[in-house]
Amino acid sequence: MNKAFTREVDDAGDDDDTDGAAPPLPAGSKNYITVQGYQRLRAELLHLIDAERPKVVEVVSWAASNGDRSENGDYLYGKKRLREIDRRIRFLTKRLDIAEVADPSVHHGSDQVFFGATVTYANARGEQRTVTIKGIDEADSLAGEVSWISPIARALLKAREGDEVKLSTPGGVESIEVLDVAYPAPPAG
Repeated sequence: MNKAFTREVDDAGDDDDTDGAAPPLPAGSKNYITVQGYQRLRAELLHLIDAERPKVVEVVSWAASNGDRSENGDYLYGKKRLREIDRRIRFLTKRLDIAEVADPSVHHGSDQVFFGATVTYANARGEQRTVTIKGIDEADSLAGEVSWISPIARALLKAREGDEVKLSTPGGVESIEVLDVAYPAPPAG
């Protein structure tokens, strides 16, 4: 086969916008995100466009002026980094364009679980866990945040304090009880 029709392993995924990205949205659903999550993603996008990309372009331009590009590490690394930055910019732009900003503080004081709720629940063994339901692009499992499309969030949504809900797990269906539902306080002003 002609080498022109093969793809190098190092370049695999360079044009793929989903590399290292959040999972795709369920068909027909909105890309819910909190106000803080939207602001964080927007700040990242602006930083990439206004600061990081121009610096890398400058390095690549300088490295290209040095001559032989095939053995120039600054040039090769810079071009690769530019592709990564451009891919992230495309991803963030698409996700922010379809984002549906939701303010969880509007439910402050409610005992029903909606997007943005911090929920404490217990399983049948009495083990308690607290999770905050966030958007796909902002959820951080290490910080106790789960995406609104995750199985636990789907099970908890619309439940109220004291309700028992069924959670489908790989080990079977588990019964969990909602112990507490909290929302951030509305901004003062």
